[in-house]
Amino acid sequence: MNNPDTLLADLRLALGTAHVLTDGDLSAYLQDWRKRWLGRALAVVRPGSTAEVAQVLQLAGRHGASVVPQGGNTGLVGGGVPDDSGTQILLSLQRLNRVRAVDTANLTLTVEAGMVLQAVQAVAEQAGYLFPLSLAAEGSCTIGGNLATNAGGTAVLRYGNSRELCLGLEVVTASGEVWDGLSGLRKDNTGYDLRDLFIGSEGTLGVITAATLKLFPQPAASLTALAATGTLEQCVALLGLAQSQLGAGLTGFEVMNDFSLGLVRKHFPQLGQPLPAAPWTVLLEFADADGVDSARGRFERLLEAALDQGLIDDAAVAESLAQSATMWHLRESIPLAQGLEGLNIKHDISVPVSAIPAFCARTEAALAAAFPGARLVNFGHLGDGNLHYNVQCPVGTDAAAFLAEHEHAINTLVFDQVAASAGSFSAEHGIGALKRDELAQRKSPVALGLMRAIKAALDPEGRLNPGRVL
Repeated sequence: MNNPDTLLADLRLALGTAHVLTDGDLSAYLQDWRKRWLGRALAVVRPGSTAEVAQVLQLAGRHGASVVPQGGNTGLVGGGVPDDSGTQILLSLQRLNRVRAVDTANLTLTVEAGMVLQAVQAVAEQAGYLFPLSLAAEGSCTIGGNLATNAGGTAVLRYGNSRELCLGLEVVTASGEVWDGLSGLRKDNTGYDLRDLFIGSEGTLGVITAATLKLFPQPAASLTALAATGTLEQCVALLGLAQSQLGAGLTGFEVMNDFSLGLVRKHFPQLGQPLPAAPWTVLLEFADADGVDSARGRFERLLEAALDQGLIDDAAVAESLAQSATMWHLRESIPLAQGLEGLNIKHDISVPVSAIPAFCARTEAALAAAFPGARLVNFGHLGDGNLHYNVQCPVGTDAAAFLAEHEHAINTLVFDQVAASAGSFSAEHGIGALKRDELAQRKSPVALGLMRAIKAALDPEGRLNPGRVL
């Protein structure tokens, strides 16, 4: 890098001194959400427009500095914080938080990348429509970060990942050029799909500054239920029954093992759990266009059929929006409860739904044999095959020491079993820094070669989020 003082002076001239931060407590930008990485930056810069983002990248290129884009800093794989060199620019997109357009006839919403996901949902709702992306961090994460990581969330079963919810992007390239791809078209076969290239690239190919998103009609009714069952095989069978009876109206299908909900009971006793403890608890959500009475009738017939077929032992249907929110709050409190229990080893894996029961049985047996007493926090989106298969240290064991000694071996064991089940070791959290070496070992040489070729073409000097993904 050339003279850093000159770069800082140029950045202050471009953005204003108030938006080039070098002093004070910057941990909100420099430390990741899991507190596994704490970096140092030459400066935290906060541009307020796409033109200013382009200026930052142009200046970084001119002075030979690398840039780390960041949204809400809620990532789980160390992809959005700088390294410890103190030479990188942390590019925060949080000031790019405006609504560009609402087109209800085209069912699209165009917003800037720094808009918090919950605010995007609210804008859609105010227009009378639904933006269905939903995840536990929605009060903090930004839509740009969601797209950069191709976030999944709880409604993938019905609506797909972030990729499926986006029609167009605006992106600033590594050289500081602006690509305006904010199309609201659902059909556009004019060459390579650049949108899909940037979605999921984790800020390594370009900086997403705005997006055109799909809107959907608000359902006339939305119902939530919890169901207790004994085995994962029964959970998979219940999923098939629900899909056959509810069709596309089945918007959520989450599973939680007894230990995961036990942690919620332990650390959040104020959250009442409407069903007794069971080996597995399923959370189902059903959205219907025909109204509450119709929805409730279909939902209750499904649960009655599941009881008759021995797929579930008990069930509770939410009687109000507040009860529905409480059920979801139980599910979303699992990561918080696990954090209060102590340091843990997180896995965000994807396995074909049909293979999940056998995968879990094999992997749990292998972990018990190799690491006696290790506790499994197994929960997630069974409907789309994505489990958060986390490992807590044995009771009475120092968690930090356990992770230091065993994390690599546990990761290898779990990921080997995932590979044997034709799955993926990263379902929705991305690669970042945490899984970069795993990607290098487990992705095919052909795929890695193609990825490196794309990176070299779009960021030949390797200035965008270096050390992430590849």
